[in-house]
Amino acid sequence: MRLPGVGDGTVVRTFDAPEAMGINFHEVRARSALNHVPGESFGFSWTINPYRGCTHACVFCFARRTHSYLDFDAGRDFEREIVVKVNVPELVRAEVARPSWKRDLVALGTNTDPYQWCESRYRMLPEILDALLAAQTPVSVLTKSPLVMRDVEIFERFRDAGLRVSVNLSVPTLDEKAWRLTEPHTPSPSARLDAVAELRRRGIQSGILIAPLMPGINDSPEQVEPIVARAKEVGATFLGGVALHLRGEVKDVFFGWLHAKRPDLVPEYERLYGRRAYLRPEDRKKTTRALRGWGQARMRGNYAEGARKSQPFAKAPAEPTQSTLF
Repeated sequence: MRLPGVGDGTVVRTFDAPEAMGINFHEVRARSALNHVPGESFGFSWTINPYRGCTHACVFCFARRTHSYLDFDAGRDFEREIVVKVNVPELVRAEVARPSWKRDLVALGTNTDPYQWCESRYRMLPEILDALLAAQTPVSVLTKSPLVMRDVEIFERFRDAGLRVSVNLSVPTLDEKAWRLTEPHTPSPSARLDAVAELRRRGIQSGILIAPLMPGINDSPEQVEPIVARAKEVGATFLGGVALHLRGEVKDVFFGWLHAKRPDLVPEYERLYGRRAYLRPEDRKKTTRALRGWGQARMRGNYAEGARKSQPFAKAPAEPTQSTLF
């Protein structure tokens, strides 16, 4: 099977693990690993994405629309047809060894989750991180998985080398019903918060992204405030939140889910998003109201500006975009 734009051929692998039943992993050889992000709008210039598609199956994932570029659909295929760029570690080593490499911050987790389940089998991240460390390249990670703690000793080596490193967890909700409905195959949100606590204990910059905030699903103060309280308790480096965006095919997937799981919310979402991908400013303020007054500067009074700059996911951009995974 040929996957346009990814490689010249694929090997399709399956695994017997319960987490991987019914999922195809398309092993391809990519042409490049480092992706340039023009303009540094989000605090980084380069990204690495070892995987396309995500078994977490989050109904709101903005990256779903990119699966259509591979002649897959944004719905079930995004969750069940995972592209694995098996040669990314060797490409990273070669690309950061070039004299032209400027050691700019590299972000992992800007598209699909680099620590989704299959990383436990392919184990590409340790090699990728080691290559960046050897090239004295700062790094930032965003994930929904405590699997990131497997590589904590590598992050400590970044810290000890004086390189900027941040390891950040996305926690949209602690509400069990909302979690299981919207992120059906993700690890426990409590385990993600525990990961942030341990990272901070080890002196590694780590924050929490509450995103997306979905009207009527996970945006009430009663749902958000426990995350805020835990973030403060563990000394999270930042706390941020982004309102739900529904662009392209993602809107179709999300509305299909609403009709099946939350039909009571369909009229309100038709009002909010019927002809729009983004909430109106006044509606966005309502959705993020529970976070008001809790920014990265408020989280830790002694958090210096220089450290803040190492956190590319610390706050939502001024314009309504959704460049992060979740």
